[in-house]
Amino acid sequence: MPITSVTSDADALTLTVVGEYPVPVERLWEAYADPRQLERFWGPETWPATFVRHDLKPGGSAEYYMTGPDGTKARGWWRFLEVEAGRRIELQDGFSDDEGRPNDAMPSMRMVFNFEPTDTGSRFTSVTHFPSIEAMRQLAEMGMEEGLRSAMGQLDAVLAEPSSVAHAG
Repeated sequence: MPITSVTSDADALTLTVVGEYPVPVERLWEAYADPRQLERFWGPETWPATFVRHDLKPGGSAEYYMTGPDGTKARGWWRFLEVEAGRRIELQDGFSDDEGRPNDAMPSMRMVFNFEPTDTGSRFTSVTHFPSIEAMRQLAEMGMEEGLRSAMGQLDAVLAEPSSVAHAG
């Protein structure tokens, strides 16, 4: 499993996930930049994601839904705040209603994804910043940490394929 640590910090209102991968950082970046690859690991194993929009640029947005085992759909959105190709993505992440509009009844959070080369491949660090301790608790109770572990556990299979094969998958 690629995840090397998951750290929750209630004082800082953050959840940090770190993963190490035996691929060049460019390959790891591609898995997040290409929506067809991203949807193969973004949702937990039992809630696969489908991206209907993925405009990876500052000011761009993404829209997706995850489909549960019983067909239930959970919708989400991203607003890309900063994008440094191959290095960093900062985004606002939130829930959507059935029509794809932001669901203001649910908390949104800021996420920062960092991609860096290592001696053995690359490292991915995700830091989720919650707006309040209540939001952090609510999302923890919904299974956010377990969902992230399940989702990120699927990334190895995507990265093991050559990018042209992963892209076609």
